[in-house]
Amino acid sequence: MAAPLKMLCASALRHGVRTFTSTRAACAGKKWRLENGLSWTGSEYGPLTDLPDWSYADGRPAPLLKGQVRRQKQREDFARRAVYLNAEVDQGMETWKMKKKDEEKAKEQLKSSMLKPKGNLLIKKHQ
Repeated sequence: MAAPLKMLCASALRHGVRTFTSTRAACAGKKWRLENGLSWTGSEYGPLTDLPDWSYADGRPAPLLKGQVRRQKQREDFARRAVYLNAEVDQGMETWKMKKKDEEKAKEQLKSSMLKPKGNLLIKKHQ
């Protein structure tokens, strides 16, 4: 009777031990989706995520679900932010160009206000 109990305890210990791993679980199909220009998780965007799950029999679309409304709002916010930042960069470029133009004007003005050669130097310069 002691032998079966010993075997039972040994098998329970063997199956009850959990292993520790530091690697991340691989997402199934991630490589294929990335190679084909799709989202890496498969649920970020696409027809299964963006389109409604059902519609009325007469063809009317179903009301949007909470997740669809949230994703739509996130995309709108992202688009607004992208347009805002693009306009900000354009404005910065215009300011930079104006500043460069002003610096060039200042250099030209400084050059024109410098002392001019006189006498023999002026004659040699024109010849």
